[in-house]
Amino acid sequence: MQNKIECDTIVLNNGNNLAIMFLGHGSLMFDYESRIIYTDPVSEYADYSLLPKADVILVTHEHDDHFDPKAIEILKKEDTRIICNQKVRDLLGEGTVLNYGDVWAFDDFSVEAMKAYNTTEGREKFHPKDRDNAYFLHFDENTVYISGDTETVENIEEVKNCDLLFLAVNQPYTMTIKQAYHFATQIQPKIFYPYHTTDTDMNELRKEFENVPFEVRIRQMQ
Repeated sequence: MQNKIECDTIVLNNGNNLAIMFLGHGSLMFDYESRIIYTDPVSEYADYSLLPKADVILVTHEHDDHFDPKAIEILKKEDTRIICNQKVRDLLGEGTVLNYGDVWAFDDFSVEAMKAYNTTEGREKFHPKDRDNAYFLHFDENTVYISGDTETVENIEEVKNCDLLFLAVNQPYTMTIKQAYHFATQIQPKIFYPYHTTDTDMNELRKEFENVPFEVRIRQMQ
């Protein structure tokens, strides 16, 4: 568990603030005008008893570095909405299943499920096609993409017009640095956040992204 949690605040096009807490690995917290959204909360990366209760919890898939029933139980309140894939729903016994293209709309933002899977031969066993989720968070005109565990997928065109791009860079399970470069340069986000980086050489990643026309922010997300 990391000692200091980094936080960014982004001013969106509608003038509202989106605060992002980088809890570690695949675990993030978003605070949108006091609406609290967690992605893949796992107890190893943060003490959730010290953090705000969740309005929404997104779980990308059932691997234990993304899916932790104990953390979910700590974060839940009576009206918490858990969004997940079918396998997590089966294991947890609750939650709203979103499949590719499904959208769940809240009062002032929405969540859309996207595809997440391995494409390199021999890696398909880690994250097979049509099982796991990536997610869009739509805040009026602004969009956040959270990749979950994926490589470059065939629907990359659908991610364009994304403002904040979170890509897992953790070979061989997710993207290589070059795959992340290809994905991000196709998308051209306002800000690219590599996350779930584990043993990735971050100096090599910085060098690869040195001359891109968008901002790259590296936070403590191993």
